[in-house]
Amino acid sequence: MTAQTGKLVTIFGGSGFIGRHAVRALAKRGWRIRVAVRRPDLAGHVQPLGAVGQIMPVQANLRYRWSVDRAVEGADAVVNLVGILSESGRQSFNAVQAFGARAVAEATRAAGIANLVQMSALGAHPDSQSLYAKSKAEGEAAALETVPGAVVLRPSIVFGPEDKFFNRFADLTRYLPALPLIGGGTTKFQPVFVGDVAEVIARAVDGTVEGGRIYELGGPEVKTFRECLELILSEIGRSRPLVSLPWGIARAQASLMEWLPNPMMTRDQLKLLETDNVVSEKAVAEGRTLQGLGIQPTSLEAVLPSYLVRFKPHGQFDHKRTA
Repeated sequence: MTAQTGKLVTIFGGSGFIGRHAVRALAKRGWRIRVAVRRPDLAGHVQPLGAVGQIMPVQANLRYRWSVDRAVEGADAVVNLVGILSESGRQSFNAVQAFGARAVAEATRAAGIANLVQMSALGAHPDSQSLYAKSKAEGEAAALETVPGAVVLRPSIVFGPEDKFFNRFADLTRYLPALPLIGGGTTKFQPVFVGDVAEVIARAVDGTVEGGRIYELGGPEVKTFRECLELILSEIGRSRPLVSLPWGIARAQASLMEWLPNPMMTRDQLKLLETDNVVSEKAVAEGRTLQGLGIQPTSLEAVLPSYLVRFKPHGQFDHKRTA
């Protein structure tokens, strides 16, 4: 374990999927880490990622500015990873990803902290028809307007052991006789490994990533929705037909799913699927990518087998049956 530097970073949403990997990367660099979450009693799993006393969960809710101010007090850097894929009660896109991002940025500035990392997403645009993408763009603008030296990160679909994409569709193969190809499955993605995203966050906190810029993070390969599902089936050794699901039918189904506590698909998410989710040529030309930062992107094939194995018909024991 690297000796602690004495510097403190506050990570909002540090107990989530990307957050856990960012916490681990920063702990290895010796940072003291304050993990700001709504329920710190449910964030104890982050503490073993560092040395004793190095990582401490604290309570904060982006809807309440006083709790945000308290969470950044005394910090040297701030990271905002809070985001939602679907709305639920008070957790609306505007409250979490627009208002919340501005609250973090304003608290960071008020505390005299110049180092802010704001997590966004590819597809973020102020004129987007998707409320998710529009609120992400508003969060970006709030961060850069309030803290001009902020680093904004836009990843494509993030994959890793706890991801919500590859795990979800692999899990569906255990219950569904076929997998849906929404809109024909032609939408393009550039899946990026969570460890690579965490490395960029850690470098930004260290101050080695140029601020005041938006970085687009994608993996080494561009794959269509169909190709992603085919790769999942190949990895888990299951055979399922891929059935094209027209946009109209998908929207009708999503409108019903939205009433569920944890919907598999919403109409807003379908709007995101209508456009490709890949790194722009401009970002590549300007060096605002993983490669531009000197990071070699990790491939899907190098990581997927390590965690999709549990979805094989006989789990991790399948290789023994065929040996």
